[in-house]
This record gives sequence, structure tokens and C-alpha cells, in this order.
Amino acid sequence: MKLGKRTGIGMKAVMGAMVLALAGMGALVFGTQGASAQQSPVVVELYTSQGCSSCPPADRLLHKLSDRDDVIALALHVDYWDYIGWKDSFANPAFTHRQKAYAAAAKRRSVYTPQMIVNGQEDVVGTYAMEIADLIMDHSTRRAPVDLSLQRGNSTLEIRARWTRDQTPPPMVVQLVHYIPEETVHIRRGENAGETLTYHNIVNGWQVLEQWDGTAPLSLRTPEDGDRPVVVLVQVEGHGPIVAAAQLRD
Repeated sequence: MKLGKRTGIGMKAVMGAMVLALAGMGALVFGTQGASAQQSPVVVELYTSQGCSSCPPADRLLHKLSDRDDVIALALHVDYWDYIGWKDSFANPAFTHRQKAYAAAAKRRSVYTPQMIVNGQEDVVGTYAMEIADLIMDHSTRRAPVDLSLQRGNSTLEIRARWTRDQTPPPMVVQLVHYIPEETVHIRRGENAGETLTYHNIVNGWQVLEQWDGTAPLSLRTPEDGDRPVVVLVQVEGHGPIVAAAQLRD
């Protein structure tokens, strides 16, 4: 489903090809107690909705991506399809706002589902497995300009970041993301009525922790209870490129 010119095409044939296209790429290994992004994983944001009939193939593709250590896969459920008969139980207006802000930054007139945004830079229909695989491969070869590391402490998360390039760093924002690894939903109304769908890496918290100019190393601590999954993103201000990312899984 879309708002604009592009649509997500739920092609079953793509799903078979997807496994081959995404298999065999290099992996970064994250420990459960610490993570570093000297070679930063590729961040894939999927904008999706339980009320979108074109979205389930993209949701399944995100599941495949979530199994990879060199990708941080995040599902952001938007609320603008709630009016057609089914209110997405994971939708958050803030995610709709983020998607629209990306569109504005790229001078695109519209947003759509399913949409994947890769490292805050390229957007692609969320079922185009081959194109997504190519983008991930391309971004995985780029060395991050920020060295980012995470460490859990006593009810805290310690974040350290350092700009590694000779060029003057751009203004950046440090963001903390939480997600639910998996949840199954029985959809009773709307375009997917009668379907029981399983979603993965469902974002349920997104917080800006710090504005950072990169001229001095960053060291900060934030409260973090338990060992739930956590992602930290360093992104150029104004919904620009994601220049570093790190993840601690549960």
C-alpha cells in the first residue's frame, strides 16, 4: 500500500530469491555484553503496518535480515492506515513523523508502505529483495566515520563514540532504540482480516540521548534496566545518514 507513486509488490517468487540473495554475506559478531561499530552494521528501517496488505512479504524479509549480525533490522509501524478498519497495535505517530521527515529531507513528496530505508540514505520498496541486498552489500563495505561502542553496567548503558575522520564532523544526534524481538498478532479487520502474522524487531521506544558535534570523544551513561535488546544510532542531524550503529541483543 502506498501514498504516492511507488508500491510494495508482495511477490512470492521474491521470497525464494531473497534467501539466496541475502545468504553468504560477511557478518560482524556482537557479544551479549558489549558491541563495537568500527565496521558498522547496516541499519535497515522498515516502515510497515498491520493494515497494509502489501506489507507481510516485507515483514518476512525483515525477519530474515534480523537474523544477520551485519544488519540491524528495525520495524517501525506507522499509524496512517489505521482508519481503514484495523488499528495497528504497534503503531506510533512518532514513527510516521520519522518517515515523513526522511521524505522531506530527500525532497520526496510522499511516503508509502512497505518502505525500507538503508542507513538513513536510500529508500526502497520493502519487498525488493535483490535491490535491498545490493544496498546492504554496498553499505557494508564502507568504514564508519564514527567508532561506537556499548557496554552494559549496573542498571546503565555506557556509550562511547569518537569521530575518526580528518574532515570536520557534521552535527549529529545519538539515539537509543528499544524493540520487541517477536510477537504474533491475529488481525480481525482491515485488508489483512483473518490473518495471523508474526512480526520481528518491533520498535517500541526511540529516544534522542544527545546532540554531538564530534569535535571531542563522547562518553555518556543512560539508565538501562535488565538485558532487553538495545540499539544505539549516531545519525547526521536532520534525518541524514546513519554514520554508526551498535546493538546489544537480549
